[in-house]
Amino acid sequence: MNIYEKLQSARVRLQSQEIKKSGHNKFAGYYYMELGDFLAPIQELFNELKLCGVISFSSEFATLTIFDIDEPDKTIIITSPMGSAALKGCHEVQNIGAVETYQRRYLWITALEIVEHDALDALTGDDQPEKPAKKAAAKVDKPSENTEADAIIIAKFNAAKSVQELVAEMNLIPQEDKKLYTLRFNERMTKLKKGA
Repeated sequence: MNIYEKLQSARVRLQSQEIKKSGHNKFAGYYYMELGDFLAPIQELFNELKLCGVISFSSEFATLTIFDIDEPDKTIIITSPMGSAALKGCHEVQNIGAVETYQRRYLWITALEIVEHDALDALTGDDQPEKPAKKAAAKVDKPSENTEADAIIIAKFNAAKSVQELVAEMNLIPQEDKKLYTLRFNERMTKLKKGA
């Protein structure tokens, strides 16, 4: 098998395994996979398929390079822009460690095509029937009302003792949720400015 066949085999085999979700997002009320939940099964599959993943960091990018052990000059490279963290009560090195852990998680999720439906469903109300596209398009300019994401943002506003604390809390949100939270945050700020 070439390196792409090996990686695809690892993806398919990993998807057939039941992986426990030990992470819990208390604000949105869903469970998600932490790095430790799926890294051991990935390493076992990579060992069997003679693949090796090596992660490195620069100031700009986190990189996962997957090597074919049989042909070490054959590689697949996955990159992600570096982010930052501002965890409460932590030293700089602890914030760096948090960023590196998140980056490792997302690099492996990308490489192995790991999908977490629960996280998206908890925020989008996937169990509700879809509204026609025409109606959805008509509401784009109007901030949405009473969504679970709005409730989470409002709860964060109420619980935060300062703007810095609110920003720090928002930085802890998993990357896949940030787009929706940012949208809701901006909608809420617009409402507050208008006195709603």
